[in-house]
Amino acid sequence: MMDSPHQVRRVRRRMDSPRRVRRRIAALVCAVALVLPLAACDALTPGSAAEAPGQRSMPSSTAVPDEDITLRLQFADAPLMVDALIAAFEKDHPRITVEPQYKTFSDYVQNLKLTMTSDTAPDIAQYAVGMTDLAADGHILDLAPYREAYGWDESIPAVSLDQLTAGRTSEATGGRALFGVPAGLSMTGIYYNKDLAEQAGIDGPPSTVAEFEDQLAAAKDAGLTPLGVGGLDSGGLHLWAALLNQTMPTDDYWDWVNGTEGATIEGRAGTTASEKVIEWGREGYYNESANGTAQIDSTAQFSQGDSVFLINGNWAAGQLATVMGDNVGFFPMPGVDASDPTVASGFSVSYAVSSRTEHPEAAGAFLDFLTTPEAGQIISDNGFLPPNPKGVAKPEGVLADVAEGHRRAVADDGITTFPDFAAPAMLDRLRSGVQKLIAGRIEPADYLDSLQDEWEEHHGE
Repeated sequence: MMDSPHQVRRVRRRMDSPRRVRRRIAALVCAVALVLPLAACDALTPGSAAEAPGQRSMPSSTAVPDEDITLRLQFADAPLMVDALIAAFEKDHPRITVEPQYKTFSDYVQNLKLTMTSDTAPDIAQYAVGMTDLAADGHILDLAPYREAYGWDESIPAVSLDQLTAGRTSEATGGRALFGVPAGLSMTGIYYNKDLAEQAGIDGPPSTVAEFEDQLAAAKDAGLTPLGVGGLDSGGLHLWAALLNQTMPTDDYWDWVNGTEGATIEGRAGTTASEKVIEWGREGYYNESANGTAQIDSTAQFSQGDSVFLINGNWAAGQLATVMGDNVGFFPMPGVDASDPTVASGFSVSYAVSSRTEHPEAAGAFLDFLTTPEAGQIISDNGFLPPNPKGVAKPEGVLADVAEGHRRAVADDGITTFPDFAAPAMLDRLRSGVQKLIAGRIEPADYLDSLQDEWEEHHGE
């Protein structure tokens, strides 16, 4: 594919960009620091990281020592689910205590590297953007021996484990490495208020993006707010990614997220998705003050009948089912054509084990508990999809809609990870950029350019 004029312009500009100059200055400072006995580049950033322990793997034995053990677990998602899982695990393992350490998502991601490279790293930590680099540097245990010992390939879908390999080979087993175990699978999509949809003349989920646009227009014509978006944090990002999933081939998208050489977000697919976000804003389809509304607040507003549709993930399903009962449904964002595969952003609430833990066997036992039917029922009751659905009661209502949508996406090999996994600092670029798209204050080319800048900063081009 030939470079667009915009891409050529960006390359020329970047040759002498302030960012490149700053990086050269930083490199020079670090070089000078090598000759100073008390100086180091780490001193240029808050805190100091402990030396990487080198790649370590889980022991092959699954036997937990018969002694009192305390595990510290740091996480950022689904606190109610985590509390319930811990309580159930501790009941089965009375000599193991798990201390939960909850952090807000933004704080967790921002401080993840410092947290996991310190001598006080938690034993278990939620897998998040940045873990790939930590795994490569030896700060996360390779779980491949336990993958075989516990038989996780049989109890966890391959697509869920593949997202947690960090693209590495296990030195312990020679097969695929593994740096996390899922405690609940996720996907994003569209919730709809059935009563309000009927009021607007909408008779069911759309089969194409164009049909969904017609439904948004019908909702507006009926005097209703068409689409609830929590753009203050991640709601706008989920909307843009949902549209991108329908325009960008999944192989190309994975290349970009995984940092494959030559990959880019600056193409027709990214432009089309970004233009659609702007267009829907100009049409008045979003809730008032969408950019000032947090995702949790947009969900609460939707549950009270403030909009016909809501962009969110399955993590909201339990809450909405409790409040709205049978009046709420869910569908994945439809494709351009009705015959297109189901593609949706999703990952899992997964947990990794620190290389510095003194209790790898106990940590492994906790991870394995996540694959049991008992844990699966807790996961399902909290709106997530259990990695192992065996023994879990069949979901009903909106939970059944979510499960069906996820089943279709898995069957179509259409579960893609969230775009912020492309680089540790990508989340801020995405969030602020989509806010500008919603408000019509940025051109798609400039938004995509900023994302590619961040991608190249991280992947070294």
